[in-house]
Amino acid sequence: MTTTYAALLRGINVGGKKKLPMAELRQLMDGLGYDGVRTHLQSGQAVFASGHGDEESLAAELAEAIQKHFGFAVDVIVRDHAYLKAIAEDCPFPAAELEARQLHVTYFSAPVDAERFAEIDREAYLPEEFRLGDRALYLYAPDGLGRSQLAAHLAKPRINKGLIATSRNWNTVVKLVELTGG
Repeated sequence: MTTTYAALLRGINVGGKKKLPMAELRQLMDGLGYDGVRTHLQSGQAVFASGHGDEESLAAELAEAIQKHFGFAVDVIVRDHAYLKAIAEDCPFPAAELEARQLHVTYFSAPVDAERFAEIDREAYLPEEFRLGDRALYLYAPDGLGRSQLAAHLAKPRINKGLIATSRNWNTVVKLVELTGG
């Protein structure tokens, strides 16, 4: 059985570092035997279908291939359509009422619990807020991610220790659901 996935690459094509042309990424993924490979934007989203492996093994396979081909390490998270759709549907914030720049999802490589974020004084960051989901964190940042002090705190290495974490704005969250939906 073939499943459609999105690969989320962390930290590529940002500030002139880790340049990874999307055309080369598509060729690399085609060479791995993935079907229907497409990329979205330059910031590291690829959609593909595969009849072998699972999310973790596909992420590891792609990360290894990128390392060999491009010569640098890239963290990769792979998620299937059902998961991406559930993340969009389970959003605890009123997504339809917000601007896409105000709402973000951070995807994690493994489940997270509230204890990991216990040190954060949520009241100190209001009106910014975050809520946890299934291997995800939803962030409401009314002034956008670039101005969010809460986002900066949430990105600290001690909070994300042992995890791959990569964030996408709401437009990208919705687009990945659409692209993996067939």
